[in-house]
Amino acid sequence: MLSKQKNTSQLGFYSSFEEQLSHSHPLYKLAHEIEWKTFDDSFAKHYSTKMGKPAKPIRLMVSLLILKQLRNLSDESIVEQWSENVYYQYFSGELYFAPKLPCVPTELVEFRKRIGPEGVELIFKESIRVNGKDAEDDHLSADTTIQEKNITYPTDDKLYKKIIDECRSIAADEGVELRRSYTQTIKKLSTIQRFKKNKNGYAKSRKAGKKIKTIAGVLVRELDRKLPADRLSIHSQDLALFSKVLAQQKTDSNKTYSLHEPHVKCYTKGKEHKKFEFGSKVSILVTQTTGVIVGALNFSGTEHDSKTLTTAIDQYERLTNRKAKSVFADRGYRGTSQINETKIYVPKPDKNITRQKRKRHGRRAAIEPVIGHLKQHYRMGRNYLERNNRG
Repeated sequence: MLSKQKNTSQLGFYSSFEEQLSHSHPLYKLAHEIEWKTFDDSFAKHYSTKMGKPAKPIRLMVSLLILKQLRNLSDESIVEQWSENVYYQYFSGELYFAPKLPCVPTELVEFRKRIGPEGVELIFKESIRVNGKDAEDDHLSADTTIQEKNITYPTDDKLYKKIIDECRSIAADEGVELRRSYTQTIKKLSTIQRFKKNKNGYAKSRKAGKKIKTIAGVLVRELDRKLPADRLSIHSQDLALFSKVLAQQKTDSNKTYSLHEPHVKCYTKGKEHKKFEFGSKVSILVTQTTGVIVGALNFSGTEHDSKTLTTAIDQYERLTNRKAKSVFADRGYRGTSQINETKIYVPKPDKNITRQKRKRHGRRAAIEPVIGHLKQHYRMGRNYLERNNRG
């Protein structure tokens, strides 16, 4: 049979998105599910009504943060793709195509600082609300994982060499003339360390490492002596950190593993392919039946898993206005059986276990692929955001 004649009439380039876009697209639907006015009302307090340059619309900035997570993009990439993607623009509240960048990528950094952890938690709360009845399960599964920081594998020699480079940089910026720069000496010592696996190379490499540490200490003390009092106060925090790194021992518990991220902790993974991870601990709560994420918290310390549950449950109650009846966790959470009205269940030998409880223990394993997806596809695998504790 003959095919029907196609309608060749085209919409104008400046026709509205309502006429152009598919109403079945996920971003189109999500744009109508989110209550954007919630963010406008909550974040308005962070802006002045009389002073400063007019800010970007709050909906635009919030939508960029949401899209950044959904599509696993950097600040630079999401800003660039927004100018090319009509669904991104409609999601952000645009009615017509805007062939321009929505903002400078650094404005996203400033917006995150402006709204703070409470603002990000409000966005998370709205994402839970959008799930409707799927997020109303009172029985939860809990687990923790490690989010690594964007640092190289730390070694003492790396830190000592970075201290030397930082000291040279400070001296150059402040016009301090160092007695020696040790440039050629460090180069020769680094060459010796490269061949530590050769015959008799380990002893030479160890001796070279001690000399590099000595040089780092010499430069730190020289800067401490030669910097004027007013300039020393500016760099005192850095010099104190350098001194701490030089003084720490192998068996110390609160070691510094990075100069630009000194709060990073070391976690023993216990697996052959990766024995240690350097970052922070993340606690995740999901509903048992539907697998909706209803809790996500970051801990900068080395708390035991069971110690994170109280804070995680408090966040769940704050975000959902509901009480959790039970939380099912792995054996890493042993030690706590109940928190307020919430019972904590950890698998253990029990001949009298009920079929329903056995099923819920089995269902707890469903949180593992959720965490895997968060790491691989939703930016939880590595934290690229800098947390500057040094002023």
